[in-house]
Amino acid sequence: MIVLGIESSCDETAAAIVTGERDILANIVRSQIPDHAPYGGVVPEIAARSHLEHLDGIIACAMDKADVSFADLDGVAATAGPGLIGAVMVGLMTGKAIAAVHGKPLIALNHLEGHALSPRLIDAKITFPYLLLLVSGGHCQLVIVEDIGQYRRLGTTIDDAAGEAFDKVAKLLDLGYPGGPAIEAAAARGNASSHRLPRPLKGRAGCDFSFSGLKTAVLHTVESVGDDLDDTARDDIAAAFQAAVGDVMADRVGHAIASYREVRSDGGDLVIAGGVAANQALRARLVSVAAGNGMRLVVPPPALC
Repeated sequence: MIVLGIESSCDETAAAIVTGERDILANIVRSQIPDHAPYGGVVPEIAARSHLEHLDGIIACAMDKADVSFADLDGVAATAGPGLIGAVMVGLMTGKAIAAVHGKPLIALNHLEGHALSPRLIDAKITFPYLLLLVSGGHCQLVIVEDIGQYRRLGTTIDDAAGEAFDKVAKLLDLGYPGGPAIEAAAARGNASSHRLPRPLKGRAGCDFSFSGLKTAVLHTVESVGDDLDDTARDDIAAAFQAAVGDVMADRVGHAIASYREVRSDGGDLVIAGGVAANQALRARLVSVAAGNGMRLVVPPPALC
């Protein structure tokens, strides 16, 4: 089986050719970071227009790299949501057009399900059920992946997602866009104990997340520093913020593992997916959480996050 996959849910335009044996024959991704950097965040209208301008060429590039034609395809898959509606429509309508013209079935995919299953493309050892921490710009969830199409959500964010918090804090600190890598780089130079920031919901029952109060605390910290907000101060606040997020993640995942043990009494995999999974400091925190619970931590490479 050979499938063309199309992704346009936010600020990256992507096309891939994947086989039924989970071989990725091509994976072409175009980032829109330069398009949105002047605004410090993703502008939906710009994202949609950029997808419209570049998607045809990216699909052609992927098919050329994989050395397949439309006739060789057994199906076309496209992200159908959630995401920026204008951006999603560009990829979905392109997929519909290709499927209709060439008489191929169309698979409309849930963006979050794509994250949930992507680790299985690179690690054959992953078996159901596994525990998923999905952390991206728009989503933050803990899910038991029981099988394809079978998911049990243990917790979600009650306000802002982790990735959105990283971007907003980076903007408060004038560190540039995208916020995740900027915060991580600054935090590596800073002193995490220099500022006391809250750990929202830490220690409470359940697996939900909350990051809006942490963002507000960072804002108040920046305001209190005032004119003394130099590079050292920025690095220290970034380090304190990242440490707070890490503590929250470790606590929430610990609660989720307790629920996970109801369906799998020992072993199993803890999978992190989504853009924030690229943060090395957060990965390091979760490695110890997984190991302490007899689990293996699995993180897809950045190209699949």
